[in-house]
Amino acid sequence: MKITILDLKPGEEEELIIKCSEISDDIKRLLNCFKRGNRKLSVYKDGCIHLIEHQEIYYFETVEQKVFAYGEEAVYEIKSKLYELEEDLPEQDFLRVTKSMILNLNKIESLAPALGGRFEALLKNGEKIIISRQYVVSLKRKLGL
Repeated sequence: MKITILDLKPGEEEELIIKCSEISDDIKRLLNCFKRGNRKLSVYKDGCIHLIEHQEIYYFETVEQKVFAYGEEAVYEIKSKLYELEEDLPEQDFLRVTKSMILNLNKIESLAPALGGRFEALLKNGEKIIISRQYVVSLKRKLGL
């Protein structure tokens, strides 16, 4: 892949041009990063709004029709639906692992097989998460296993 960066003349607008024969997954991820920019997540805790980086989150979970973001020590509520988060989060870092959970793959310490074709993920904060068997194939593919 060739990358060319040109200086702008005063008054010129910044422009991104991608030349490709087909739009690969890598190009889609790159475009998603540009669209998303450096946007932070708006989360709620104790009646206050907090802006946090998505990388601070270990996982997102739906409980009783509310979505929660679990950090290392804090739990926040998010007003988005889980499927909306799934579309907005960087797909190289986050993966749906159950019907009600999206996991930050960068927070996995280790993986172990569990009963019924499921996997158990030990997270860097010591929590254990069960990965549903229907998502194990996606997990293995994403991790190159």
